[in-house]
Amino acid sequence: MSIIRIPGDPPLEVTLRRSARARRYSLRVSQLDGRVTLTLPQRAPEADGLAFVREKEAWIRRHLSDRPEDHVVRAGGTVPYEGRALPLVPGTGRTPQLREGGLAVPGPAEDVPPRVLAFLKTRARARLAAAADGHAAALGIGYRRLTVREARSRWGSCSSRGDLMFAWRLIMAPPEVLDYVAAHEVAHLVEMNHSRRFWAVVGGLMPGYEAPRAWLRANGSALHRVRFGD
Repeated sequence: MSIIRIPGDPPLEVTLRRSARARRYSLRVSQLDGRVTLTLPQRAPEADGLAFVREKEAWIRRHLSDRPEDHVVRAGGTVPYEGRALPLVPGTGRTPQLREGGLAVPGPAEDVPPRVLAFLKTRARARLAAAADGHAAALGIGYRRLTVREARSRWGSCSSRGDLMFAWRLIMAPPEVLDYVAAHEVAHLVEMNHSRRFWAVVGGLMPGYEAPRAWLRANGSALHRVRFGD
């Protein structure tokens, strides 16, 4: 992959991705993070790709302008946490602490975003592990390991070896949404498909899962628009 930059106000960054299966140029503007990607055939000249991007510059800028604004985490602002906007207030000590008035974050303003990010990832792992453990126990089964990471394309996954993966950004959603994703992936330990049997397992673990599932479909992209200076 490579990146080309188009001057303007603001400048555009376009990631070039070559694909052996591509037969023509294609542009994509991600609604998650605003990333612009140009896919081009394996042997296509990069200069032709640049010309294609310039031709489509107005289209790119229109899609970027239609995209909702990012939520930038900063000192004195808020961060989504368990479905609510959590105020970020000055704190003392070494790590952020939940208080009645919000999340108390120690240190200078420039340290607030990375410290809030670390806090959220730690909380996400603890909550997801507890939820997965509870659902697995309800089914009388176990899983091999659990990982929590940044995930753009899915909220969770379950491998055939029994490994569970979850997106840490679920900690920003309402608790029942996190619990639904945990139930969904644990159910795959029994049914590695999306058959009626699978959804029956999910329903047994979490009756009424349809509501949090719908919330995630409607609001999940907003969680990806929360930025920590990364």
